[in-house]
Amino acid sequence: MDLLSELRWRGMYHDAMPGTAEHLASAAPVSGYIGFDPTAASLHIGNLATIMLLVHLQRAGHRPVALVGGATGMIGDPSGKSAERNLLDETTLRANQAGIRAQLEKFLEFNDSPTGAVLVNNYDWFKDFGFLQFLREVGKHLTVNYMMAKDSVKRRIGGNEDSGSEGISYTEFSYQLLQGYDFYHLYQNLGCTLQMGASDQWGNITTGTELIRRLTDGQGKAYALTGQLITKADGTKYGKSETGTVWLDPALTSPYQFYQFFLRAEDADAPRLIRVFTLLSQAEIEALEAEHAQNPGLKTLQKALAKDVTIRVHSEAAYEAAVAASQVLFGGGDLAALDEATLLDVFAGVPHLRVPRAEATGLTLAVLLSEATDKQILPSRGEVRKLVQSNGLSLNGQKATSPDAPVAELPLLLDKYLVVKKGRRDYFLLEMTN
Repeated sequence: MDLLSELRWRGMYHDAMPGTAEHLASAAPVSGYIGFDPTAASLHIGNLATIMLLVHLQRAGHRPVALVGGATGMIGDPSGKSAERNLLDETTLRANQAGIRAQLEKFLEFNDSPTGAVLVNNYDWFKDFGFLQFLREVGKHLTVNYMMAKDSVKRRIGGNEDSGSEGISYTEFSYQLLQGYDFYHLYQNLGCTLQMGASDQWGNITTGTELIRRLTDGQGKAYALTGQLITKADGTKYGKSETGTVWLDPALTSPYQFYQFFLRAEDADAPRLIRVFTLLSQAEIEALEAEHAQNPGLKTLQKALAKDVTIRVHSEAAYEAAVAASQVLFGGGDLAALDEATLLDVFAGVPHLRVPRAEATGLTLAVLLSEATDKQILPSRGEVRKLVQSNGLSLNGQKATSPDAPVAELPLLLDKYLVVKKGRRDYFLLEMTN
């Protein structure tokens, strides 16, 4: 299956310039790139969808180029935004770039072969490019009319308070010209003839193809390919959990939380998600779908999706720890049978609260779960009492029966831990410290 056919089957294809399919078929290996914004310390689920475009490009026998926007990240892309972003300093951007490279290396093969992935940073060619030089050599080749016609600019150019837009600064207006020059630079230096990205990047990408044409007196030919934005079945944006953005960095989103995010996917979303985020074959996915249809309650699709992505983003060990957490939390596993290391692994994704043992010993359960823990579990003793009365509070897997129970008499795991379950899903690991 060729690249475009693969992307169409997986529901990842959005659009491509005329001739892209023929170029990919006749010029292998084609060097194609995607830019990644380094304004956060980690990539996230939305980025993972575009990473998979590069993965499929490499699997199809082409060379993926990952561009970290060290220069453009200082400005900000106006696409899909209604307000100017905060600008980060170079030190922060460099630290973010290091983390992004480590994450990309989990998906792409970086080597010196014709299809080996390449990582570049556009700060390296923009840092010594003077403003006047850029205007003379690049800026004069695109008209303001051309740049204003882009959807990302049109949505911001008439900004007013009623539309929720603050307009657009010259800084962000110039972004498409800078990104266009990125494409030209890679075209000249790496023979890069394809740029890919999410569908909201179409305007910026085609600016690059036009700039290449004009800077080469019509001789240069480059192509654009965009993937679908990943949305839920109801049309809302995919990639956020109850706690916010789902990051690829385990320090920002734990492997357990990451695994649970995919495990909780709706049945209507799971068929598309498993096509986008995994490399399972068509036959494998269709077999999983048939099995899932026999008993949706078993979450066959979601479990296969969560397993595949968690292992590739984190590790096999992280996946196994996440499954262990799920079994304990939702499958009635024996908490008392866990040693300390396993207990901490299982509950690595939940708030870990610490209370000095000397202070907690003379308290009641109601006080411990409210004031003594800075109201992070429940806001008041009265709320603890209500939750106990409604059978909504569990301690180490057992329903709490009295809000006035002395803390000194509570059965602790390993003589210091108390697993608190509030409602159906909210867990806290409470540790009595000496």
